[in-house]
Amino acid sequence: MLKLTLATLSFIVSTTLFVGAHDEFSKPDIKLETKLDAKGKNVYYMYIDGIKVHETNPAIQSQPVVVTPSSVVGKAPSDAIVLFDGSPESFANWTDTKGGTTKWKLIDGIMESVKKAGYIQTKQSFGSCQLHIEWASPKIAKGDGQKRGNSGLFLQGTYEIQILDCYENPTYPDGQAGALYGRKKPLVNSCRKPGEWQSYDVIFHRPIFGDKGKVIKRATFTVLHNGVLIQDHEELSGATHWRGPHAVHGYAAHPDKLPIKLQDHGNPVRFRNIWIRELED
Repeated sequence: MLKLTLATLSFIVSTTLFVGAHDEFSKPDIKLETKLDAKGKNVYYMYIDGIKVHETNPAIQSQPVVVTPSSVVGKAPSDAIVLFDGSPESFANWTDTKGGTTKWKLIDGIMESVKKAGYIQTKQSFGSCQLHIEWASPKIAKGDGQKRGNSGLFLQGTYEIQILDCYENPTYPDGQAGALYGRKKPLVNSCRKPGEWQSYDVIFHRPIFGDKGKVIKRATFTVLHNGVLIQDHEELSGATHWRGPHAVHGYAAHPDKLPIKLQDHGNPVRFRNIWIRELED
């Protein structure tokens, strides 16, 4: 009976610490539960405003409405930092996560992820910014759900906007293309067909940390997918790193500027025309 009581108290304390850092904010309401699976291992279940993270039941969390995007894509303005324009010189702006030469490919002016090559990141670090990036999933669609054209765009190497082939390919809404992974589904599904070029235009304001790593200002995202607004100045309730099938990690203090990262998720996703403009916090 004593072990059970201690375990219960430990869970209450850990849950309070997990969500307590956000008590000064009015929303969202975040709750965390743990349950033992068949092997006796803890499985985390996070609920954001009453909806389980990675909820697959459409009756509980509906799929975003599908809209048809415009064919117009963006070009870098005069004050932008060009991160990739198809040239070998711009490809050299990127490294693996240890600072070494990446194993990703440069093919006909296109940067392509390579299975098991790991993430790729910019040599330069950034904080708040405007970012434009174009990407394309494989033309021949293979797999379904999270196994089709999967990659990710990580601001400050930490906060992920999901890249995924979601053209007639349902998955959990907070993990579909344009989602703030595990945190917020996009307003609509603006995906083009497999193999077609797509664009993200992102306005990102970094989180600001105070004493002892406490969040005093949350990160915000505005995202347009193929010219369609899908995240409208969304305040990010925490970090987006995978914690398990139904949970993501919370905020953890980090430097003001960090590299932009792109994910290798085992699919040959292609990238082009990447540029960034630094913004004031």
